[in-house]
Amino acid sequence: MIDSSAFQGKKAAYYTLGCKLNFSETSTFGKMLEDMGVITAKKGEKADICLINTCSVTEVADHKCRQAIHRMVRNNPGAFVIVTGCYAQLESENVSKIEGVDLVLGANEKAHLIQYLSDAWAQNSDAAALHQHYSVKTKEIKTFQPSCSRGNRTRYFLKVQDGCNYYCTYCTIPFARGNSRNPSIQSLVAQCEQAAAEGGKEIVITGVNIGDFGQTTHERFIDLVKAMDQVEGIKRYRISSLEPDLCDDDLIEYCAQSRAFMPHFHIPLQSGSDEVLKLMHRRYDKALFAHKVNLIKEKMPDAFIGVDVMVGCRGETPECFEECYEFLKSLPVTQLHVFPYSERPGTAALKIPYVVDEKEKKKRSKRLLELSDQKTQEFYAQYIGTEAEVLFEKAPRGKAMHGFTKNYIRVELSPALAKEEYDNQLLKVRLGDFNHDKTALKGELL
Repeated sequence: MIDSSAFQGKKAAYYTLGCKLNFSETSTFGKMLEDMGVITAKKGEKADICLINTCSVTEVADHKCRQAIHRMVRNNPGAFVIVTGCYAQLESENVSKIEGVDLVLGANEKAHLIQYLSDAWAQNSDAAALHQHYSVKTKEIKTFQPSCSRGNRTRYFLKVQDGCNYYCTYCTIPFARGNSRNPSIQSLVAQCEQAAAEGGKEIVITGVNIGDFGQTTHERFIDLVKAMDQVEGIKRYRISSLEPDLCDDDLIEYCAQSRAFMPHFHIPLQSGSDEVLKLMHRRYDKALFAHKVNLIKEKMPDAFIGVDVMVGCRGETPECFEECYEFLKSLPVTQLHVFPYSERPGTAALKIPYVVDEKEKKKRSKRLLELSDQKTQEFYAQYIGTEAEVLFEKAPRGKAMHGFTKNYIRVELSPALAKEEYDNQLLKVRLGDFNHDKTALKGELL
């Protein structure tokens, strides 16, 4: 039984690390607490409840999680501190030993956050009850925490899938989030309809391996896409990330002629060397990846294509890296998200003998980031002088208001032109020259 009176008037602070999925889930946790009478603490205010949603994709991410926990504890003395997310699942006992942490919830337990928090408060007088941690083994992670939320953003983030059955040799995510699972298409469409009723215009589809949708319900991802495309009021959908082998040709064909799915794809490559892809246990080769990219550009010439690339993984010899670099250089992709490889305990990659040192990883990362900047700026430059529809977002204080075109070109409005009422509005603009750091084009309202 949950005592809702215990929550009334309390203030909560939130901190999220990692992916869009985590941000979506944190926003949902915030809504759950708000429904119980909890208020979000303003900047500088001391919170009664602190929730840290963690990431564990790299060793650096683990370190940032520990830093964030210590900072939240230090800035909110006496607060009840909850830690959840991937790092909490993988290292629940160690996290519970951090001074100031009261409750650690793994992947299976976070769906019942309110119940665990209520139970912990009820036992708060018992010192032995503090520093509790709950996490089950990977194979026992079965729950699905629904999430369709925008938090303080303009766009909604809809979680359609969780977990992963792809045990790539470098990755701990399947251990942190469990096997692939999903809710029904019907329930997801209902969440889209609710977002539309709240005035939402754009939804970003998130998950761990969203192309694997259907493992639980035996439905297909393309059928989800078609059903969502019918929801009136939602003007735009973006698919956050699709594995190359799950990015079906018929899905690309459908998106090219759909009402609301944007010409915007994000496809993880990880390596442009077939030898390295085999060592990673990826489920495709360079030829398949190139086919997907070229088909997208054939059907949607304006499409923005983002690509994840990992550098310096075990087995990536200088020859393999050069092969990867030249492959990416040859492809009509728009932007590279470059990640240096990080050793993760318990992963199969540790058995691969060839190790790349940190200095070489930085050198390779720098080259790929420079290639990415070149490709992105060339893509943007094509559209200078053209007209486009931009969905604007509320500007952080002191910063230019910005938004995105259909094909994900970032557009900035100068503070002199920006108005608060433009937030969540689709407005026609003429695209001007680059801003000062070439991260956006300047927009002129029509």
